[in-house]
Amino acid sequence: MDTQHLQAFVAIAESGSFSAAAERMHLTQPAISKRIALLEEQLGTHLFDRIGRQVALTQAGQVLLSKARLILNEVIAAQRAIADLNGQVDGSLSIATSHHLGLHYLPPFLRAFSVRYPKVKFDLHFLDSEQAYHEILQGKFDLALITLALEQDPRLQSHHLWDDQLLFVAAPSHPLAAQQNLQLADLSQHSAVMPDTSTYTTQLINQLFESQGAMLTIGMVSNHLDTIKMLLSIGLGWGLLPKRILNSELVVLDVKHDPIKRPLGCIHHKQRSLNNAARVFLELLQEPHIKT
Repeated sequence: MDTQHLQAFVAIAESGSFSAAAERMHLTQPAISKRIALLEEQLGTHLFDRIGRQVALTQAGQVLLSKARLILNEVIAAQRAIADLNGQVDGSLSIATSHHLGLHYLPPFLRAFSVRYPKVKFDLHFLDSEQAYHEILQGKFDLALITLALEQDPRLQSHHLWDDQLLFVAAPSHPLAAQQNLQLADLSQHSAVMPDTSTYTTQLINQLFESQGAMLTIGMVSNHLDTIKMLLSIGLGWGLLPKRILNSELVVLDVKHDPIKRPLGCIHHKQRSLNNAARVFLELLQEPHIKT
């Protein structure tokens, strides 16, 4: 099979249309349609059902998708392994990162790396931690900097780099701000502003409340911490935010509980070999003298 045909097939499967895949691959729609026609002719079966402007994988297409991704990842790995034989640190480095890590942790490392290895081109993508986790499982990026999952997939290699301390906060005008010796049950009486319940952070907080026999009452949801910070600052609830992003618009609530920390770190797929750039960047992330 021609890898260009497989690339077109995967692009259509992931984007849901021939036109979107063509744009993604910088091709014309007739060109990408021809690649699929040749692939279907070679396999002797249809890979997509055309429904209006949208497409859906046939059963044969579903079988091929996972295999096609593996084939393309192996081709990329082979190209990297050969390119890395000279020991040079160049080429491209693809990184997925959450907004919080990308804005508040990564900058000094990106700066140091770009000074040491100016020939490396960064391919940086800002995603929710959960989406970045999924993309790494699909082999789409070299590395991901995220809030680490509570349970790690065995296909991934995880490196715990930092602990992000979370504090209970609210606007100075919020009823909880004037109270002392608060328990989690006291917080249950008021709505919280939290990330989506599917996120690692809210799962961590849910477990905390359940362990104390309390209920987490979520009134509003946003996956962007800066948005949560704004909503809390105007009195729309209480929340938990990283200590490093707090300002005078919020007060720390007097909650009697041990410090809450969420693990932050780097993940990569065990079966996707790291090129020289990714390997060196991972080593840089673990250098203690670079201050975050």
